[in-house]
Amino acid sequence: MTVDTSLDRYREWIGRIEEREDRVAPAPLVSLAALLDRDDAAPREGDAAPPLAHWLYFLPAYRQSQAGPDGHAARGEFLPPVPLPRRMWAGSRLEFVKPLRVGSRVRRVSRIEDVVPKQGRSGALVFVTVRHEVSDEAGVVLSDEHDIVYRGEAAGPPPATPAPAGAAWQREIHPDPLLLFRYSAITFNGHRIHYDQPYATRVEGYPGLVVHGPLIATLLVDLLRRNRPDAELRTFTFRALRPLFDTANFLTCGLPDGAKRSSRLWTRDGEGAMTMDATATW
Repeated sequence: MTVDTSLDRYREWIGRIEEREDRVAPAPLVSLAALLDRDDAAPREGDAAPPLAHWLYFLPAYRQSQAGPDGHAARGEFLPPVPLPRRMWAGSRLEFVKPLRVGSRVRRVSRIEDVVPKQGRSGALVFVTVRHEVSDEAGVVLSDEHDIVYRGEAAGPPPATPAPAGAAWQREIHPDPLLLFRYSAITFNGHRIHYDQPYATRVEGYPGLVVHGPLIATLLVDLLRRNRPDAELRTFTFRALRPLFDTANFLTCGLPDGAKRSSRLWTRDGEGAMTMDATATW
């Protein structure tokens, strides 16, 4: 197979930077706790926000007229205008330096680290790696390097990898349209594959609504928090292997290694396949 060399021009986007500022307001944290079905105390000024809460801030605020056909902002601003129609969050590598504090003023600097065209079994792919660094008034809070993959319309699901056996922690998740809509709402995510069932099935060809990659990652961290509530997360990495849909329940699973203060975390779909593979350290 040969790589479509016309996609090489998007490597010109490497090095582009975007900066945003925000305040760690309590309302999104209350909404996230409700979505996760948690009985958390109301967040107060100075409290530590939960891991991955930074995804609730610095939200996209493009105008309605600037939305593309898939609900995302039209391409070609910060992210390269890759013409492949399907866009998914493929994974992340996060390092937590100190807690994100409620009420603090925060700044996020995002930089496009790499753009890599590849050729998959079903056609062209483009991987875009973006590094985000979040800081408060006292310095860096966390870094979040994530991979976005663009695929063609003919891209089918990757081959299934059997989920590991022997989970010490396990929780069943019912990914109904309400759960997906509420997560889209608190993250201001306009991607139509998560809430527009006719679009997801008839235009993009999925069997149902697609569960957000960041939501799945958040559910895995929530599983850790439920079983190790005192653990202060240091690193978290995850890789999306296959999509999950609202057509069936799935399991979040975990197997801790107490000696290394770490845990492997994964999701298992209704057919026994692993759909996300993650590691957390604390």
